[in-house]
Amino acid sequence: MDSYDYAEIEKRWKPVWRDMGLYRTGTDPSREPFYCLDFFPYPSGAGLSVGHCRNYVPTDVISRKKRMDGYNVLHPMGWDAFGQPAEEYAIKTGTHPAVVTEKNTATYRRQMELIEASYDWDREVNSSDPDYYRWTQYFFLLLYDRGLAYQADNYQMWCPECKIVLSNEEAAGGRCWRCDGEVTRKKLRQWYFRITEYADRLLRDLDGLDWPEGIKAMQRNWIGRSEGAEVDFTVQTADGTVVIPVYTTRLDTIYGATFCVLAPEHPDVARITTADMRSEVEQYIREARAKSDLERLEASEREKTGVFTGAYAENPYNGEEVPVYVADYVLGGYGTAAIMAVPAHDERDHAFAKRHGLPIIEVIAPGGVPQGVEEHATVADGSLLNSGPFDGMESGEARRKMAEYAEERGFGRADVRFRIRDWLVSRQRYWGAPIPMVHCERCGHVPDRDLPVRLPEVESYEPDDTGRSPLARAEGWVSTTCPECGGPARRDTSTMAGFACSSWYFLRFASPREESRPFDPEAVRYWLPVDLYVGGAEHAVMHLIYARFWTKVMYDAGMVEFEEPFSTLKNQGMLLGEDHVKMSKSRGNIVTPDEMVERYGADALRLYILFMGPFEAELEWSEEGIAGTARFVGRLWNLFCETGEVEPADPDEDLERELCYRLAHTVKKVTGDVDSFQFNTAVAAMMELTNYMSANREAASAFGPTWREAIRKMLVMLAPMAPFVSEELWHRLGFADGERDTVHLQSWPEYEEEDLQRETVEIVVQVKGKIRDRVHVPADADRAAMEDLALKSARIREILGGREPSRVIVVPGRLVNIIP
Repeated sequence: MDSYDYAEIEKRWKPVWRDMGLYRTGTDPSREPFYCLDFFPYPSGAGLSVGHCRNYVPTDVISRKKRMDGYNVLHPMGWDAFGQPAEEYAIKTGTHPAVVTEKNTATYRRQMELIEASYDWDREVNSSDPDYYRWTQYFFLLLYDRGLAYQADNYQMWCPECKIVLSNEEAAGGRCWRCDGEVTRKKLRQWYFRITEYADRLLRDLDGLDWPEGIKAMQRNWIGRSEGAEVDFTVQTADGTVVIPVYTTRLDTIYGATFCVLAPEHPDVARITTADMRSEVEQYIREARAKSDLERLEASEREKTGVFTGAYAENPYNGEEVPVYVADYVLGGYGTAAIMAVPAHDERDHAFAKRHGLPIIEVIAPGGVPQGVEEHATVADGSLLNSGPFDGMESGEARRKMAEYAEERGFGRADVRFRIRDWLVSRQRYWGAPIPMVHCERCGHVPDRDLPVRLPEVESYEPDDTGRSPLARAEGWVSTTCPECGGPARRDTSTMAGFACSSWYFLRFASPREESRPFDPEAVRYWLPVDLYVGGAEHAVMHLIYARFWTKVMYDAGMVEFEEPFSTLKNQGMLLGEDHVKMSKSRGNIVTPDEMVERYGADALRLYILFMGPFEAELEWSEEGIAGTARFVGRLWNLFCETGEVEPADPDEDLERELCYRLAHTVKKVTGDVDSFQFNTAVAAMMELTNYMSANREAASAFGPTWREAIRKMLVMLAPMAPFVSEELWHRLGFADGERDTVHLQSWPEYEEEDLQRETVEIVVQVKGKIRDRVHVPADADRAAMEDLALKSARIREILGGREPSRVIVVPGRLVNIIP
């Protein structure tokens, strides 16, 4: 018997499978489709770590099993190649980002082939290829034509380290999503997508998705629907009346509003500020703009700074005039950038009022009992007091009645607001899809429909502190003619955020070589939506929301017949290093698939990734663990090679029935576990059956034909997880029907229900707690029958030597313990 040589076996089967086109997308019209997709990866220079395998190995197992289940399977791979990381590397090394991308994608592909991920490489796409990004530009124009893309001046989230503007999602928590540095603001003219127009639908349609509840909760929170009212406070100035709309979800507290606060970015600050306060207000605004949102929010939790504008606003409900402040704890990008401050019933307002000596008026009594609010705010609902005609009403009723009151008198209205902001999509970077717009003095913004608008070569990729794109320096490319009037025009020098490219790539895989349109509608109708989408939870409020938004726009445009792109979503847990922290190059704790495959083989790596723990759990890498799965592969190899061709000599019906039972249970468990992403327990079940067969290898011939049938079914079930050893044994043991046959195209094993019912069970017989024998008893044997059969054992009679036991302990279905 040859020893298991994984390197030789992998080398032998790789070209065979490639020549067979084993992983090519199924095209049999009689079969149902199954589309399994991994998150669009950015190919970084570091290559893959074993942590990435926690994504790619499970989806590979599912795809292989679905082929065995009779589906046409689409399991593609491509590269989210545009974006900030490649450009930063290019700047650092002086290497063109296109060269960096080509090198990195080659590394990723080699590593994916190393672990034998069964991708259909004929469908590979690259977002930096003009044949791809021409259609990203096409979708930009689709949004523009539908009134969903617009340009506006605003203070943008700006990362001083990366020298780039960020969307709200990319600057969540006030930190850059790439470098984790604090962000500030810079006033720039940018392109936006009106994702807010779809906020209600994005929120509503989450309910029907088979997604992790945590991801749906994150999206609901980010979309942030709130029901409230907008009320107009007014300020009288020398130039006339200034209306300051305030949005609140607690209209029931408005009689307790003792001041208003505007964000430093509010457009009417300068207009309402009195001459004697102007210098102080302007100084405060300069200081606030130098802070990041994170700094402002953190400060709001400690010290409430602010400055009085000198102006007073009239509360439309009671006619009281309240002072108007500017404070940086109110952010310009949220709501109306103005709040009514109710210190008795909001902790933040309470702290500000205490600091600035402002009145605190209690207007809500929880349970009808005033709480006293000098020391702390009361935030619960309750009965209204000090609220004029609304006194005595409960909060919920009061909010409705007050909104009706405001609408009748024309100073307010009930309103629904969302936390989500429009998607800032333009970037002042080089390495991205150019925005297909030109600017003409006569015609204004004009779409350039001659696609692709190709990314030009430039001498330098570095952005600068002005916020201008490096493309602005490519004068020969920037200068163009207007598509409408033919006059001189200038190209837009911004590129699209990388998330634009990944907002539609899943559609391109259905027909990746389509030349006249972004995708073939018939192919999309067959394959989409994606049946199974797998990746990390870090994209919950970026890529996943953006892709859903674009899909809904396409649905409204009649391009697709579904509104949600991903039917089922799974998130793999993080894999930590053996030092219990996240793997990273800086820590030096990265483990690569290259070194593990060289040391233990691809099958052992794949099995360990599956076996190490639950798919969603955060786990720690252990080389001892992969050594264990390598030993399992070796044991299985030795067992099957040694006993795979045995002929039944003197079959034992009880033994054969027992193996038949164990095999049926293993098939049932592995089938259910793989389908439900419980790979660790599926591998454990196969290990358990292998151990049972190994313990009985000397009696292999006594199990009859069931022994070889068990090996056959085990190889088929093992094939999606450990493809090399399964294929080699499939051929070596004579299961293959010719050289072109393969274990990977066999039908997934089935089982008979009657095989799940045991006629007999094996029980342990102990004497004084030590195992002395094993006997088979009827599955429904009671305690007395088990005791009787145990005492009739020749081995036990010999040990007892004719003595009667003083005590017999019976555990039904498991053991008999005899005390002499």
